[in-house]
Amino acid sequence: MKAKILFGLLGLVTLSANAAIPYRVEQVASPAAARAQNGSDRTSYAREHRFYIGGAYNFSMWDAFTDDKNVHLGGKNTDGFDVMAGVRLYDTFRLEANYSRLAPKWNELKMTADTAMINAIFDARIDSIYRLFRTQTIVPYVGAGAGAAWLSADDGVKLGNEVVPVFNVMAGFAIEMGGHFAVDLGYRYLYMMTPDVAGVSDLAPTAHQFQAGARVNF
Repeated sequence: MKAKILFGLLGLVTLSANAAIPYRVEQVASPAAARAQNGSDRTSYAREHRFYIGGAYNFSMWDAFTDDKNVHLGGKNTDGFDVMAGVRLYDTFRLEANYSRLAPKWNELKMTADTAMINAIFDARIDSIYRLFRTQTIVPYVGAGAGAAWLSADDGVKLGNEVVPVFNVMAGFAIEMGGHFAVDLGYRYLYMMTPDVAGVSDLAPTAHQFQAGARVNF
């Protein structure tokens, strides 16, 4: 009799343990599942708006330059435009391919620069897990990138290098209007390696650029 009671108690213990396993699994998994369902994780915005395209007006202030022979070139202000396409890996990080049509100019020296760069950009987006409100209108950003510039010069000026490396750093902020449209206002510092301009030593085109543009997210 005692043996039957003992075996019966052991059976109840086994059944209760098996019944508790799904409950424990559900308790462990439910916070992550709830975050994914509610869109409150570090990639929730990126999942909904993975890609974007856009364009920008570019106002460039080219720096003056004086070489070792005391040849001075006064930098001029020029206009240009950018087009870009990007992908978001996280809510706070995106990669962007950028094409710029620029017009470097110093005194009578004029160039045309077709510039292609890849930029890594960090958005100061409040993480969805800790966000008090579901939307964030102003999103500051910083970034840096590298690429190449294809140069040509006007008025028969000869260039030793028609393709040169180019680098940039940037900062600004986006004004997001809903999830699908954003206006960008930013600053970019651009540096090109020396194109070997005939008659000028070690000219490395650099510019302070101010940009205003828009992006469409999808």
